Amino acid sequence: MARCIRAAAEGRPWLEKTLWGLRDQEGGWVGAEIRNTNGSHDLGPLQVNSWWVAKLAAATSRSAVHVRWWLTHDACFNVNAARWIFLSGLVVTRDYWSAVGVYHSPTGWRQRRYSASVAAHMVRRFGPDIFASRLSDLIRQPRSTEQPQSYAYTANGHGGRMLGFGTVGTAARSRLDE
Repeated sequence: MARCIRAAAEGRPWLEKTLWGLRDQEGGWVGAEIRNTNGSHDLGPLQVNSWWVAKLAAATSRSAVHVRWWLTHDACFNVNAARWIFLSGLVVTRDYWSAVGVYHSPTGWRQRRYSASVAAHMVRRFGPDIFASRLSDLIRQPRSTEQPQSYAYTANGHGGRMLGFGTVGTAARSRLDE
């Protein structure tokens, strides 16, 4: 899991720490398919909701069946999908904590509760000073003209390794970059 998160962060410590926060909050595992009350499923280590399968299938030009299998059984594909979902939310909201919340739910009160929980997980993992300075740099993101790039995937017919979901937006520097 650590290798997948490190690779997905592409050298950005703030993003690596965010992915760990999401991972610690979600608590999934390779092979996880957790049924939700609305009939959707949360898949794999970062519990990517099955609602995303069709969008990811279209973006990767792969079948929904393959994408669902990779989300469930390929840790690196799952982490890269989570990264793409989070960064897409960051581009749209231009707000770090809103993007964390959007990863979980479209509902405002659920977003706020989820963001607070992810922050607590990040403090537990990285220490109480993780948000000590320049939090404003992390919260407000500059508007980016970059669009989410298509997915690069090397398939071997049975689910190759994810090479990256492309770069989405730019990050402000913060204490998380240390």
